Amino acid sequence: MRLFLWLVAMMAAAIGIAVTARFNPGNVVLFYPPYRYDLSLNFFVVLEVALFAFLYVVIRAFRATVKMPGKVAAYRQQKREREGNKGLREALKALFEGRFGHAEKAALRASELQENAGVAALIGARAAHRMRQGARREQWLNKLVDDNGMKTARLMTMTELLVDDHQPEAALDAVRELNASGTRHIHALQMSLKAQQQAKNWPEVLRLVRSLDKHRALHPALSSRLRELAYDDLLSDSSHDAESLLRVWATVPNADRLKPYVACRAASALNARGLHDEARLVAEESLAADWDERVVRAYREAAAPAGSAALLMQIEHCENWAHARPTDAELALTLGSLCLKQKLWGKAQRYLEQALSDAADPRMVRESHLKLAQLHEALGQEQEAANHYRQCALATIL
Repeated sequence: MRLFLWLVAMMAAAIGIAVTARFNPGNVVLFYPPYRYDLSLNFFVVLEVALFAFLYVVIRAFRATVKMPGKVAAYRQQKREREGNKGLREALKALFEGRFGHAEKAALRASELQENAGVAALIGARAAHRMRQGARREQWLNKLVDDNGMKTARLMTMTELLVDDHQPEAALDAVRELNASGTRHIHALQMSLKAQQQAKNWPEVLRLVRSLDKHRALHPALSSRLRELAYDDLLSDSSHDAESLLRVWATVPNADRLKPYVACRAASALNARGLHDEARLVAEESLAADWDERVVRAYREAAAPAGSAALLMQIEHCENWAHARPTDAELALTLGSLCLKQKLWGKAQRYLEQALSDAADPRMVRESHLKLAQLHEALGQEQEAANHYRQCALATIL
């Protein structure tokens, strides 16, 4: 429809021009002494239009010629951008598909475009790392050393890859450089946590776990396990004497002291260094907050000297707990052992026999038979003592 209207308009214009030109008697005189040119007005108009068209074509041709080098350069730049962007897309796709060789080759093509060089280098480094090509990985990352805009991305990538490669010291150097630039975010803390864990720097692991817990960036199970590993290493360190162990324990937050795995490890370490009073206090506070058989066992190992008020207090605590947990074999064994140490023979025998009947694992069976053997031996009942010693030995073999 539009074409038809244009044709109608052009035909109308042509008819109008033809009619106007036919009844136009005017003329144009060009005088340049000694020459004189007489032209009809119609011819002059046609000549002017032709001259305008000629000049228009010449000027357009000149401008196109002048702009040609720029257009050629722009075309080549667009072609490089298309190829570079295509290479970048292919590199990402190959990296996600696990085709790391293809990803590195595509990243090499993408890096020819300056705008893509930084991201292409990161992709190439990750691809080389997955292929266990450490030298090539470093070459890719070294391309970004002077690029301040990619500094954070480079350091985060370095940290992650070095942690995965079990190079904690180098990873921590990258984290320190990242922190020095003022950049702090959750993923950096997570990578730093992994590096500190590999380096077995447990005080720093605990600090990072607490920090990440505040941001809810760790699964509760993982947080609990990391704390357990950290406290186990800190409290089990054989280089600690009694004084240094107490200093370490003083740095543990009150909330963590009540956790069974921490209290159990702390009480065992305190017992090993003769700090039985401190071990009993640790176990009692933990048991009051959360009952756990491991802490009960440590409490048994922290028994006070025979005849002391502290031992009587221990027995009283255990009897109170026994009212609430009458079938707890670990508690019965502990109460029987404490009564045996205090020479309360009747109570000791009753609780030890209860522990033996409720025992669920060989370790408890052995300990119950051993304590009963010691009780009968102290009472001069050699036959019963020998029988329990024999049962203890059999339980050990089995």
